[in-house]
Amino acid sequence: MISYTYILYLPSGARDAHSLRREAVTPMEKSRGSFTRERRALRPSQMRLTDEDVSLPHRLFHLRELPWLECYKKQLKSENKSENTQKSYISGLRSYVETTLPGEDVLSEIEYNTMTIYDLAQRMEPLNGRIDLWTHSLSDLRPTTYNARLAAARHLLKWLGHRWPDHLTRARTGKRLPRTLTRRELTMVLEAAKTSENPVASVVVTLMLDTGLRVSEVCNLNLSDLDIQDKSAKVIGGKGDKDRLVLFTERTLNMINAWLPVRDSRVKGEFDALLLNSAGRRIQPRGVQRLMDALAIEAGLPKGKLTPHVLRHNFATGLLERGADLVSIQKLLGHSSIATTRVYLEISDQTLREVYNRAQNMRNAIAEVDEPVEELVENTPSTSVSGIE
Repeated sequence: MISYTYILYLPSGARDAHSLRREAVTPMEKSRGSFTRERRALRPSQMRLTDEDVSLPHRLFHLRELPWLECYKKQLKSENKSENTQKSYISGLRSYVETTLPGEDVLSEIEYNTMTIYDLAQRMEPLNGRIDLWTHSLSDLRPTTYNARLAAARHLLKWLGHRWPDHLTRARTGKRLPRTLTRRELTMVLEAAKTSENPVASVVVTLMLDTGLRVSEVCNLNLSDLDIQDKSAKVIGGKGDKDRLVLFTERTLNMINAWLPVRDSRVKGEFDALLLNSAGRRIQPRGVQRLMDALAIEAGLPKGKLTPHVLRHNFATGLLERGADLVSIQKLLGHSSIATTRVYLEISDQTLREVYNRAQNMRNAIAEVDEPVEELVENTPSTSVSGIE
């Protein structure tokens, strides 16, 4: 028997040591190849222990009889995945896990939730055809949604120790420019927010336009995060679980100060939340989108034209137009990679039209001033064609 110990790192940071035993390598196993050399070449996290007809990664072997869903949720949380990513993965994987092969029974709710990691690893074996049936059922989805589903499935298979099938690739999404509002549309939105019956409308729109905050970050802002004297706020646990500083304009501060008395009248449970709904609870991203839809109707914009992310794009493109550098914009937006920020260098058609029209108007204005001089020069005999002849 060969004995060895492995260490499980728990989400709390504690370490749990376990001892396992394995039969010594037989001569037949040695004859199949360099078993010992292959084992030594693998990192501990890549080592696999075989139990009958299912193979699990070393790190999951002692968890094999536990409910997969609970363990997988803890895994996502331990990787510091955002709440939106966690929800997206869990909801997107359901149809994959529930996909049935010929002769299989449909999973019940209880079976889905309590299936062990061992049973799930057997069920999700990539070569049994389940993943192909599932991806075929996704053919009507938009490329971005399809790719999000594939990302969730890839993560699950990697967690189970399975290899991702080479024939499954991401859908081509094409190059999409950030959607923004024109100055006229922006003016109409600000006016709609100002006259809205919902007092939180103006502060939400202004915060997003002046700070570039994500909708989840706006919803999670607390009074204790604000520094009124410094005209700034600290975003705690933004995307990727990263903290960053955002700056306020005088307009933003005025909107916040105007909102605070209304907020105080709504406070019930969450005493530190900055933005509350009429029920006195912290506003949620879905509530913000419903607010955007209502403002779009008031502003006469098409459905879907106004979203929290569109206002974030307007913030970024506005900084670029005023001469801000990419690195500064990256930090203000909280992008982990400057490649994400670089997309704002692609000028939208509307912005291009506005730049072109401004340039043409300036040219026409200059031409009108210079026109009398040009006529005088053309009528001078020494420079006219007829004069030379």
